[in-house]
Amino acid sequence: MGKSFEFHTSLVLQQWSLLNELLRGAAGDLVLNGTGLDIPHVVYIARYAGNVSIDPTSYESINQSQAAIAKGLSKGDVIYGVNTGFGGSADIRANDVLALQRVLTRELSYGVLPPGARDPRPPSDRQKLAYQAFDLSLEHAAESQHLPLPWVRAAVLLRLNSLVKGHSGVRPVIVDRLRDLLLKNIIPMVPMRGSISASGDLSPIAYISGVLQGKPTIRVFRPGIERDVYADEALAEAGVEPISLTAKEGLAIVNGTAMSAACATLVLHDTHQLAMLGQILTAMTVEALLGSPESFDPFFAEVRPHPGQVESSRNIRVFLRGSRLSLQKDGKDGSLRQDRYSIRTAAQWMGPVLEDLLLAHQQISIECNSATDNPLVNGDGQFLHGGNFQAKAVTSSMEKSRQAVQAIGRMLFTQCQEMINPATSWGLPPNLVADEPSQSGIFKAIDIYISALTSELGFLAGPVNHVYNAELGNQSLNSLALISGRYTATAVKVLTEIVAAHLLSVCQALDLRAMQLQFLEGVKTEFFARTVSMVEKQSPITTDASENLPATLWAHLQKGLEQTVSMDSTDRFPHIAKTMRVPILDCLPSQSVVLEEMQSFIDQLGPWLHEAWCTNRDAYLVHGDASSVLGDGSKKMYHFVRKTLGVPMLCTKRILTPTEEAMATGQVEEAPTVGGYTSLIYRAIQRGEFLPVIQELLVECLTKEELER
Repeated sequence: MGKSFEFHTSLVLQQWSLLNELLRGAAGDLVLNGTGLDIPHVVYIARYAGNVSIDPTSYESINQSQAAIAKGLSKGDVIYGVNTGFGGSADIRANDVLALQRVLTRELSYGVLPPGARDPRPPSDRQKLAYQAFDLSLEHAAESQHLPLPWVRAAVLLRLNSLVKGHSGVRPVIVDRLRDLLLKNIIPMVPMRGSISASGDLSPIAYISGVLQGKPTIRVFRPGIERDVYADEALAEAGVEPISLTAKEGLAIVNGTAMSAACATLVLHDTHQLAMLGQILTAMTVEALLGSPESFDPFFAEVRPHPGQVESSRNIRVFLRGSRLSLQKDGKDGSLRQDRYSIRTAAQWMGPVLEDLLLAHQQISIECNSATDNPLVNGDGQFLHGGNFQAKAVTSSMEKSRQAVQAIGRMLFTQCQEMINPATSWGLPPNLVADEPSQSGIFKAIDIYISALTSELGFLAGPVNHVYNAELGNQSLNSLALISGRYTATAVKVLTEIVAAHLLSVCQALDLRAMQLQFLEGVKTEFFARTVSMVEKQSPITTDASENLPATLWAHLQKGLEQTVSMDSTDRFPHIAKTMRVPILDCLPSQSVVLEEMQSFIDQLGPWLHEAWCTNRDAYLVHGDASSVLGDGSKKMYHFVRKTLGVPMLCTKRILTPTEEAMATGQVEEAPTVGGYTSLIYRAIQRGEFLPVIQELLVECLTKEELER
């Protein structure tokens, strides 16, 4: 287990650094001794098929615990699962201790899998049913019936790490064969459903036991091979001898939390990334909504010093560093003095989430290095009967993680909606359109999309606690850890879609801000010149108000842009020009106002601004880059989306459906949609492509002391 950290950010950076080290091969084989396994190690073995070996010193305790079995049986001791029945049948005494272990594995293989070559078939002379049959499996992907391959690899690793602790009474050959399964990638196909994670994950791990024995009933994963491959064939092809179980070994293998802990480990690793992205996206949203950095002032955390709030406010604050968009508000222009909840209370919202994920990480890290079967052999060779198989710690970690996922999604959903809605966006166009509002509504669909996703997250966030009794009443407390882990994995996928949609939206919003700033910078000199000329033509007499008129009208133009975002540009700029009559009349001496000059100024101003706006917009859509106005966090993330992933600022032209002729003749090869670009970001998150970007950002923004806290 790794070092303990006070802050989630420090933990995540350490975990990702360790994974990078493993992937570079700098650490060599992963050596198991039952105590030093960390979550990145599990990710490395499960997803990247890294090499694993067993610490030679572990074999002494393994041999000692196995010898305790023989000694206990020779003395006539009653040892649960060795010479007794299992669970609710534990009052039965077994004479054939070897057959008992084989029965356990055989009878626990009860789940539903996709059709296999060796499955039982109905009689060939069965009469055809009177109604037209339809195969419902056609409506479900095959993988929906079995656990993912990396989860099962992780479970093999965790079961191996548990057994090498030397408290389970197995022979060394058992741990050696488990290692062989990982090295040769002989991994069983395990049913998705059927475990209540009470006496551990009995049925799922029984499929691992079946592979060790070379059972012809157990199918294994063989990616790229069309025919079904079974354990007996796979072991023979790999030159691995199947094993025959001896006393307690069947129970020692299947009676543990390995499958639920494996799922939880990988899910938690993915959740950490989403928690970091949630904070970065919040900083980007603050800029997109012209939010104030005041909300993240250290004072708030000083007087309410929850560690998560301290950390989250610090992170968002440093991500905003250098921003030209996030500015202090004073409310003197009649607008809101403070930001809306979605960004103003983001640190207070994310803080408890980070604290929960820290605790979840601690729980899973401990579980990865625990002996979880029953009974266990202590250092004196004594068998102790207890309940380390109860996976409530895993359930607890997954319930917290799933609640965290839902909380992050709820926050991002609100932030994204406020960017899309002109009533709350502080001057962004409706639906974040770069085109004319009457001709486009590109991000309206994203608004609907994230609403559906967030609703699903809310449903998934409920606790998994619905089974009360099982197995002749013996399993009366059921953790349901694997079910909780599975639904947390689903929630992570849903949140990843929200994050992808949010990232697409916020980059669009930041471009719209930068495009408007570029427009204002481009017209400012000429605007002031036109205004000064108009004032000079009105009267040679100057007053403070008339001298300030150019600045007054400039502020009026900026306010007008914010208030007219829903208008097409052909109407928008003449309208803004006409509204300047009042400030002109207010600033110039009444006796000197020449209405013709004022009207001429207004009549010329509208078309000129409109032409400048359209020219600037067309140029920005081709060459625009918002980087120069962004804070440190937004800049790095924006650059990755725009440059590395190649996701452009969206406009109607970029998502027009190609003609049939253009596709047929090869004039175009891509047919992009909003969903296509969202999917591009989604896949990049799933592949871990954002991890180096986040790591670089954290190292650049935080001090060494902050990163180690």
